[in-house]
Amino acid sequence: MAGRFIDKLKKAARLDPAKKEIQLASGDTVVMWVTPLTASERERAKKDARSDDPNAFALQLLVRKAKDEKGVPLFTQGDVGDLKHSIRDADLQSLMLAVLGGEEEEEALDMKSSDDGAE
Repeated sequence: MAGRFIDKLKKAARLDPAKKEIQLASGDTVVMWVTPLTASERERAKKDARSDDPNAFALQLLVRKAKDEKGVPLFTQGDVGDLKHSIRDADLQSLMLAVLGGEEEEEALDMKSSDDGAE
């Protein structure tokens, strides 16, 4: 007997954290770990953003989802002001895009780079 469809979807979701390396404008590289976005996380970030501004939404996702290699959050809600006022916008945008970018994109890039060097 086949399992329930929802169980198959949950098993296939692969919500494991992916390592994201972001190069800052200074040339330094920072590392964070991010899990793929779920609908519940999207709803919570929209609510916490208290705005229709996509940057406010992305900033909330960054605060909620960026973790270190042990799964410890890198930011708290109290860091939002510092992120907005004390970090270069280009660096903040790079961090937010890394959180918004899916694991599939990273895998696709890895596959392309391995194909190029396969000869």
